[in-house]
Amino acid sequence: MSRTLLPLNALRAFESASRHLSFSRAADELAVTPGAVSQQIRQLEDTIRAPLFKREAKGLQLTDLGRSAAPLVAEGLDRLRDASTLMREPPRRRQVSISVTPSFASKWLMPRMDDFHRVHPDIEIWVSADMEPVVFDHGATDLAIRYGAGDYAGHVSDRLLIETVLPVCAPALMQGPNPIRVPADLSGHVLLHDMSSDGDASRPDWPMWLMARGVKHGDPRRGSRFNQSALLIEAAVAGRGVALAKRTLAQADLAAGRLIAPFHDGGEVVGFAYHVVHPKTRPLSPSAQAFTAWLKKQAAFHDSGLDQL
Repeated sequence: MSRTLLPLNALRAFESASRHLSFSRAADELAVTPGAVSQQIRQLEDTIRAPLFKREAKGLQLTDLGRSAAPLVAEGLDRLRDASTLMREPPRRRQVSISVTPSFASKWLMPRMDDFHRVHPDIEIWVSADMEPVVFDHGATDLAIRYGAGDYAGHVSDRLLIETVLPVCAPALMQGPNPIRVPADLSGHVLLHDMSSDGDASRPDWPMWLMARGVKHGDPRRGSRFNQSALLIEAAVAGRGVALAKRTLAQADLAAGRLIAPFHDGGEVVGFAYHVVHPKTRPLSPSAQAFTAWLKKQAAFHDSGLDQL
């Protein structure tokens, strides 16, 4: 299948006509004549050898192909407009683009960013929160923070933070008709499950954690499940149950008293850790080096704070 880009003017005409289902209204939007729009569409259909519109007495209708292509063309044109805006207004500051997983971004990185901006007001940080493997091609991303074993071929990987999993809950659950004092008390509470797909085989789930402590539970797999660690922690803060959470992500809520770790020996260190990753073939810019140094300093503060919880 050819990856050659079709004529841009024809794609613009198709996108506008597909929204309005009218060549005349598309012509008004594009400041051309209806005949010009019709000609662009016909040339596009001749090029792809397939119709995009059904020309009926009651008006234009999209064909199946046209209906499938329209949202993709609209999205592509929007991205081109964003790029055009960016190029017309050159960046006023030095920039670092970083890719980070959503839960780490919301629970650990973003609460600390005011400190970075205070120390480095001339550097802009562009954060992309996603779970996909990072592609460093074309220089779009400078750094990534990933949770894993650290063996990223072709990349420099510096361990930032180790991870521990432990039960956490809202303070209210420590009281009431079923107070939590020992692991066996969990049988009277809803268990919250972290189902984030991080590939960490060493991270225990509730059945593993309870079994390791010799606790029998009616059904340790029951309870709400969350595909993002941040959502799990928010549910625990709201008092919806006891979560088996990643301590790095729960630390701010533990420090603030929104969460409590009910068992002093409930934590288990896991095999994965958070790493700062960048390609070996591309040296870091001074701004990216400054951001990396700041991350490591924040990680050291994080580790020292664990001793006080």
